[in-house]
Amino acid sequence: MSRAGVGDAPARRAGAILRRLQATYPDARCSLDFTTPWELLVATVLSAQCTDERVNAVAPGLFARFPDPAAFIEASQAEVAAAIHSTGFHNQKARALRGIAGVVLREYGGRVPRRLDQLVRLPGVGRKTAAVVSGNAFGRRDGIAVDTHVGRLARRLGLSAHPDPVRVELDLATAVPRSAWTLVTHLLIAHGRAICRARTPLCDACVLRDLCPYGLSHPGADPARTVTTVRGAVP
Repeated sequence: MSRAGVGDAPARRAGAILRRLQATYPDARCSLDFTTPWELLVATVLSAQCTDERVNAVAPGLFARFPDPAAFIEASQAEVAAAIHSTGFHNQKARALRGIAGVVLREYGGRVPRRLDQLVRLPGVGRKTAAVVSGNAFGRRDGIAVDTHVGRLARRLGLSAHPDPVRVELDLATAVPRSAWTLVTHLLIAHGRAICRARTPLCDACVLRDLCPYGLSHPGADPARTVTTVRGAVP
């Protein structure tokens, strides 16, 4: 079989990309620590505009104090906000978490719903958060979580030309086997953090360079140099 290249159909290149990233990041997984679906849902909400490391540092104390949706409702918003203060936007996040907890209690008997279409009906829960929870807490393949890393790499790799995360998700869902919908997020995030950074991509050290329109257009060894994109790919 001939080697995949930038001129191949997205599905064929996506397969080659997945294989290489799996070999490079064999332990790629959700970087948020959790033991229950509720903990993952809360952690994912807290991760907005915050690092996963900070969320993981806050989570043990938070869940020791507020272990389930009922505990979030019984507490005041001020108490929840104080417990998550270091994650940023603590008042907005506390309000969102208590709103989510109320719906989970009233409509789902205190259990986090499994399906993406149910999760996105929770107040303040978008497709990315819903895909993270459905995929990682329940093992479902209802969608692909597209964060800034996933969107950036999808465009640089020529798998999508869209800035809108929903359009990126649709493009990736077409190119990537459904069985890998959760895994592809973890792999792209790992590669985005290690190599394909937003401002200083290390293209000369990238295992995907020959499959990447962005990487092949790189004019030299200096990873900070401006790159001329091709095929509609954008940073």
